[in-house]
Amino acid sequence: MSTWILLRGLTRETRHWGRLPAALREATGGDRLLLVDLPGNGEFNALRAPADVADMVGFVRNAAVQSGVSAPYRVLAMSLGGMVATAWAQRHPPDIERLVLINTSMRPFSRMPERLRPSAWPALLGVAMNWRHAPRAEAAIHGLTCNNVETLGADLDQWSEIRRSAPVSRANALRQLLAAARFSAGAEPPACPVLILSSRGDQLVNPVCSARLAVAWDAQHDEHAWAGHDLPHDDPAWTAGRVRAWLSQSAGIT
Repeated sequence: MSTWILLRGLTRETRHWGRLPAALREATGGDRLLLVDLPGNGEFNALRAPADVADMVGFVRNAAVQSGVSAPYRVLAMSLGGMVATAWAQRHPPDIERLVLINTSMRPFSRMPERLRPSAWPALLGVAMNWRHAPRAEAAIHGLTCNNVETLGADLDQWSEIRRSAPVSRANALRQLLAAARFSAGAEPPACPVLILSSRGDQLVNPVCSARLAVAWDAQHDEHAWAGHDLPHDDPAWTAGRVRAWLSQSAGIT
């Protein structure tokens, strides 16, 4: 049995994975899942978030060890979590045996306006202005990151409750944003197999970031036709299905 570590992105926590963990567990035949929050988020919201991805790697790596599950791990990560996962795989190759990156971006492969679309800046300003008003902030985040609105009401109720029960401070959000902006991947691609998933309808990060990363690393790249930045929310079945297909191809199963 393999162990998958799941890492979310900027200011989000394990509860924001929604239906993806169950879909991934089924797609992988019951593999063990370890959902880890970045420092400053979720169960670690009281901690000061590092302003450097390398420090986040150290934190997540220690959390994995403390869980009692031994390396190597399979890591599925999105956005900022994808940067942390990449740095982890590059700095400690024996730790990571497979890597799935979702709607992430990083220097030197992408420029800043691609990594954070200028068209998203007004919505992000709205989130910042309503940071302490859970319903307004979460509505703005949903509108920016999700194209599937079938469960909008339930999503906003759940996300607002998450924000109230484990609030991320504005200072921690800014430090995480700084860490993401500063991050640059190492010269060599990860030593493990990499699957890159992206969303054509991503309003936050230009999907060209994923495409360039896949070319640079000669990695498999699958693009969802309509999902937004939060691909695991918009289509968890597709996300888990692409992971299953990738694993099957690697095992020589047709």
